[in-house]
Amino acid sequence: MKRIITATVQNRSGVLNRVTGLLQRRQFNIESISVGRTEMDGISKMTFVVEVEDSQKLEQLTKQLNKQIDVLKVSDITDKAIVARELALIKVVSTGKLRNEIQGIIDPFRASIIDVSKDSFTVQVTGRPEKIEALIDLLRPYGIKELARTGMTAFLRGQQPQVTEINSFSLLK
Repeated sequence: MKRIITATVQNRSGVLNRVTGLLQRRQFNIESISVGRTEMDGISKMTFVVEVEDSQKLEQLTKQLNKQIDVLKVSDITDKAIVARELALIKVVSTGKLRNEIQGIIDPFRASIIDVSKDSFTVQVTGRPEKIEALIDLLRPYGIKELARTGMTAFLRGQQPQVTEINSFSLLK
């Protein structure tokens, strides 16, 4: 089963390497990962999607991550009310004749064309991974020249605040 794990970490050199190394040593496959700074100086948030066989392995994973020195908090947010998004850039082969047809395909996905050249154009789409997969499947027959995805980023929806003390910081989660 796929699990969405978030980790609040110190924004220091090598933290990403140590966390992904731990996952690799425990033979967890990372299907998606995103990392970025938070609203607090020196703190970053990692969001990763992993395939976990059972709840015991999941518990082992969260305990091992929490033991890492630069990891401040680990949460499995899979079964909670979350906001989750991913960004994809899709370069599609296209001539002028097909652009209107493809525009009709991407409009319902709230995607936009962000770059146009003589023989291709680039589509930007954000949303849940399932939405992005659906658009990619529809564009594949036209010819995808290049594809780049950011990985999912997520956090809890608005009505689930809880204050967590982390060292001398107070994080609102």
